[in-house]
Amino acid sequence: MPIQSVEPQRLYRQIAEQLRALIAQGEFAAGTRLPAERDLARQLGVSRPSVREALIALEVEGWVEVRTGSGVYVLERTRRTSQPAAAANEWGPLELIRARRVVEGETAAIAAQQRKRAHVDAMDRAIADMRDMADRCVMPLEGDRAFHLAIVDACGNAVLSETVQGFWDSRRGPIFTRLGGYFETVKSWRSAIAEHQAIRDAIAARDAAAARDAMHEHMDKSHQRFSASWRRAKAS
Repeated sequence: MPIQSVEPQRLYRQIAEQLRALIAQGEFAAGTRLPAERDLARQLGVSRPSVREALIALEVEGWVEVRTGSGVYVLERTRRTSQPAAAANEWGPLELIRARRVVEGETAAIAAQQRKRAHVDAMDRAIADMRDMADRCVMPLEGDRAFHLAIVDACGNAVLSETVQGFWDSRRGPIFTRLGGYFETVKSWRSAIAEHQAIRDAIAARDAAAARDAMHEHMDKSHQRFSASWRRAKAS
């Protein structure tokens, strides 16, 4: 047998593969509920966010179904897709948020030191767009993207700009989209908009420490929203 190249895998992919194999072997029969996230995390020796990312990946691929308020259930084989619907290199949503916290906390601080009036105006327009879309019960994703790109644009660094754009655009992937479908609501977006306003105000005031803290708080709360109990999904 010829040697084949080995490619590094995301942790959630490794977890998903193990769970997929157990399902295929009949350890978890169709129609049965999988163990709770905390129990799977303990048995696998990984974090609960990584387990959640793996379960969402399996749902995207048609192996399981998340039933809010109940749990995660194994689907019949006939309901599964023949090919994975998510790219093998797609970042896990919760891991992505933690990485954004590190990078965008610093871009917010730099923006506070270097911003021009035009950058603050761009943030104001983005927040106004987000509020308008939320009022129309539309998820304000484009306004969110414009806001974060306006911040990094104030840094005047092309590498940071492309990095933040890559971070944000990664949330368009099927795993992040599916997870957002459970936990993103108009109410949660209104909370996020208020967090954006706090970031904007700190940058406008040229307070680098406050801008960093406000961005950290925003990312921490975003992580909490996506990590909430399945019983709370779409409840707020």
